Amino acid sequence: MPKYKLVCFDVDGTLIDNVTFSWQVFHDHFQTDRHRREDAKRKFFNGEISYLQWAEHDINLWKEKNAKKSDFFSAISHLRLMEGAMETLTELKKRGFKLAIISGSLNVILEKFIPNHEELFDDVFLSRIYFDEEGIIERIEATEFDMDAKALALKKIAEREKISLKECVFIGDYLNDMKIMQEAGLGIAFNCRHEELRKIANVCIDRKDLREILKHIV
Repeated sequence: MPKYKLVCFDVDGTLIDNVTFSWQVFHDHFQTDRHRREDAKRKFFNGEISYLQWAEHDINLWKEKNAKKSDFFSAISHLRLMEGAMETLTELKKRGFKLAIISGSLNVILEKFIPNHEELFDDVFLSRIYFDEEGIIERIEATEFDMDAKALALKKIAEREKISLKECVFIGDYLNDMKIMQEAGLGIAFNCRHEELRKIANVCIDRKDLREILKHIV
């Protein structure tokens, strides 16, 4: 019997290379109001608004700029899929692992870089922007499962699939992955520059090739 059954991935900096925060990439591209962004961020960290409200606030800043779907794709044209990502996902899928994305990133990133993500992943927790036929933002669906709440998404999947948290793997790179990494049976800090996360991870991988995770899971 395999030791692990569920493998969960972060997106920015893990599945996608050359990015720390995709949200920041879009804000820079659309040149949104920095003061309004900072104010919303401060309110969230002070407990005045929820994560959901913060995310919706920032997406509405893009809406105000009349950002179209093609503009979002232009904004991320300099990013790339992490080396070995598709081979790793395909191998894990072939071996019968459940796969999930638990991330604060956005669906447009996956649409561009992993267009078949719905076939590969059993669960996808991230923020979603829906566009109409002309590519104009129609509605938004911000995730509740970022920051410490990533761990809640992990528990939700494990409970539904009737597997223990010890049988779960999480791969991530940033400080908002600390809580979920502590909950998972195997926490892999991948492409990570933060000592706090490296300290609590079971495994640290510095080489930017996702195939490096396979020997620790399979």
